[in-house]
Amino acid sequence: MMRVIYEARENSGNDSDTPTVGTRPKMTAPFGNISPRRNLARGERVLPGIWRLRLPMPGLSVPHCNAWAIARDGGIALVDCGMRASGSVENLERALSQCGLRLEQVNVLVCTHAHLDHCGQAAAVLEASGCELWMHPAYQHRLEMSDDREQALVERLEIGRNGGVPEPALQKWLQERVGEAAPGEKPMTPGRALIDGIELDTDVGRWRVVETPGHAPSHVCLFEPNQTLLISGDHLMGKVSLYFDYGYTPDPAGEFLASLDKVEQLDARLGLSGHGRTFFDLPGAIAANRALVRNQLEATLRGLEPESPRTAFEVMRTLYDGPLTPLNVAWWMNTTLCYLRHQEVNERAHRVAGEPDLWTSMEYAPTVISLRR
Repeated sequence: MMRVIYEARENSGNDSDTPTVGTRPKMTAPFGNISPRRNLARGERVLPGIWRLRLPMPGLSVPHCNAWAIARDGGIALVDCGMRASGSVENLERALSQCGLRLEQVNVLVCTHAHLDHCGQAAAVLEASGCELWMHPAYQHRLEMSDDREQALVERLEIGRNGGVPEPALQKWLQERVGEAAPGEKPMTPGRALIDGIELDTDVGRWRVVETPGHAPSHVCLFEPNQTLLISGDHLMGKVSLYFDYGYTPDPAGEFLASLDKVEQLDARLGLSGHGRTFFDLPGAIAANRALVRNQLEATLRGLEPESPRTAFEVMRTLYDGPLTPLNVAWWMNTTLCYLRHQEVNERAHRVAGEPDLWTSMEYAPTVISLRR
């Protein structure tokens, strides 16, 4: 069995199927240009009764996401379903057909978390197959764009403004979001809540739900103990790629670390992730993710100047290199705010509310007190 060597760095978004070997932390841009050749739907069998469906993600440098089809009661369980975009249903059908499967055979749709690239086509799958949707109950963060898109954009804009993002960058981000087509999906109503202890029976085995918040409040993994398989969603992948949803839970970065500890106890041997190929070295992936988060948490504190409290945006620039595109800034600000929030929860950093908010290390509490007065 091949052992993959992981580097403690954040994924650049170039979703190569081969993990990279390296030696030093490096924060890079998650979004950029992609080659059209890589943006193709594909289906392949990875194990008897389990198929990987490689689905395009148009417009992003992460060229595709994975859905997983698992034989179940004469049909298939579909784990995740890809993002909704022009031609996306046809891409899902094409990937299924390459495995000798049809969309109508789906008898349950299980979503590892409520991000668009994993549940974006849920309504289309349910309509085509008549199946039931299973998802973690903390999926409300997914609905904000569907329920009231304008209000959701205003709230996201205010988070960026409070974080010190320059106004021109905020307006450019807003212009791109306004220009995008709204998801236009029917409201999702899960038929079953994916919480610890829920099981999914398939022809391959019985998969146990493991709640793994951090990347998203709604994130879960599925563990099959007999073959020690883990459908890991975006919690663990063949490359380290950190992203946390900010503003929905008290401490996303801390929740992610706790979820790593939880998954480590499963002793899974093969990872079926939300992006990229299957991977074997789950202990290595867990260790690399844990090391990078801890490295970034310490770097966040080092980014706070002793005499001059900083905005979250200024701290972000000490953590990440790369072009300040709207997508990059949105990605990086979310993770930076989560790091700062973790340090605040653990009383290592302090936030001074204002316009924008300012952050300082707890070693400089007297400065903070004078500012607050």
